[in-house]
Amino acid sequence: MSTEIADVATARSIRNPVLTGFHPDPSILRVGDDYYLATSTFEWYPGVRVHHSRDLVHWRALGGIITERRLLDLWGCGDSNGVWAPDLSYHDGLFHLVYSDVASFASGYWDVRNFLVTAPDIGGPWSDPVPLHSRGFDAALFHDEDGSSWLLSMSADWRPGRDRFGGIEIQRYDRDRRQLTGRPEIIFTGTAAGLTEGPHIYRHEGWYWLITAEGGTSWEHQVTVARSRNLHGPYEAHPDGPLLTSLGRPDLPLQKAGHGSLVQTQRGEWYLAHLVGRPYTPLGNCVLGRETAIQRVDWSPGGWPSIAGGVPAEEIPAPDLPAHPWPTEPATDDFDAPTLAPWWSTLRRPATPDWIDLRSRPSYLRVHGGQSPVGRQAPSLVARRAAAARCSLETVVEFTPASHRHLAGVTGYYNSMNWHHLYLTRADDGRVVLELLSADSGRRTAYPELTVDASDAGRVGLRVAFDGPVLRFAYDLGAGWRDLPVELDATILSDEHAAVVVDGEPEAWGFTGAFLGLWVQDLAGDGGYADFDEATYREY
Repeated sequence: MSTEIADVATARSIRNPVLTGFHPDPSILRVGDDYYLATSTFEWYPGVRVHHSRDLVHWRALGGIITERRLLDLWGCGDSNGVWAPDLSYHDGLFHLVYSDVASFASGYWDVRNFLVTAPDIGGPWSDPVPLHSRGFDAALFHDEDGSSWLLSMSADWRPGRDRFGGIEIQRYDRDRRQLTGRPEIIFTGTAAGLTEGPHIYRHEGWYWLITAEGGTSWEHQVTVARSRNLHGPYEAHPDGPLLTSLGRPDLPLQKAGHGSLVQTQRGEWYLAHLVGRPYTPLGNCVLGRETAIQRVDWSPGGWPSIAGGVPAEEIPAPDLPAHPWPTEPATDDFDAPTLAPWWSTLRRPATPDWIDLRSRPSYLRVHGGQSPVGRQAPSLVARRAAAARCSLETVVEFTPASHRHLAGVTGYYNSMNWHHLYLTRADDGRVVLELLSADSGRRTAYPELTVDASDAGRVGLRVAFDGPVLRFAYDLGAGWRDLPVELDATILSDEHAAVVVDGEPEAWGFTGAFLGLWVQDLAGDGGYADFDEATYREY
């Protein structure tokens, strides 16, 4: 995501995806000379990941906005639930963040709560959340030229036989009273593509432009545009079809193009941020999850917006802005900072001192053990996104397990049902051993023939590596690195593999992406912990 400063002189194009790895549902915002991208985080903290740029080419991770349980409580959050499709806007000197907290989306229902928080600076402090409504998700604010603010969202319909995506609704939001007022109304029911969601409204040349996501979030995904002279409609959909889609083009390297938002540069250029997926084979599994790309948008005089070819491009010309690179992210995290670096995420609970300790032992990350892989309240997993088809995470761990209920190691992880884990534990005969365990759709596979005696190693090097569709582990007991002699299926760590189909009900997809992580389990509740002395992430 960051670029070597030496390459800046020639890097005058936007190379997509601009945010690699799991970064879906982008909301793009410009405030002065600064650009921000906010993306969905689902069951991961910190919620609502934010990146910052000054030229739309170079992006740096700022971490996440939602770092506290007072803003979001993911206790018990299911896989791919949690934070969906945040919306970031700016008005009257305040950043406004709207986000959906989805508790479930099974059997045609959505149990969702929408919230709004504000802050004078992107770094906070953020206000206590304002509850909005629970009628649908993908909520977003539109601030009109007359100073009024309006909340948009998709309108969910749970009733069997009805369209679950009941259209785009609007309701006024009173910023002074911090509450919704008046009655909601449906302003757009979508196109024939269906599954209308992800609304954003913009003003341009006297029109209100409604951008929506349609077709679902997989191969049929698309960005559609409609316009009206009146905020409340009626809205006319673009007569030529979607603004952007990959549908019908399995040859394109960027698939699933959809769910977009617009931004105008200081010099009047327009761009669309949107999600994409990069399958390893045509219409195959997207291990890296849904990523963020940017396309140039042109407007015909008095007419409609367009994107070249209507398809996502891997490279487009950069805007007419001064190049602004950021320092390259260090490959190795020595854990010298008082808090976790912005590239780390934690599963279902924020990185609080009760289980994340960067102080007791300087330059070490101490992780107190948590629940099992299926525990949804207090797991202890610190991970970062797999951002390239070939990448690895390497660490050194010190761990003294007391029983088979104590485990610490590295993982390739998608969700509670799909993962690979190489870990230290204690065998029944008292030896400290390395073991491997995998889960595929909840079915566990052990590899007892690969067990390694690690009793004489006080410090153990561990590595997890993605090599396209293959995942490998390696270890170092002090005599150099050795590969574990097994190649594991990395494609199970994908949205497509995680999909759940129930006869007669809509397909429930996964929505995240693959992670590489440091995972500690204390299934006895004994207070066990592991110390990690540095972690190195590499892309190849």
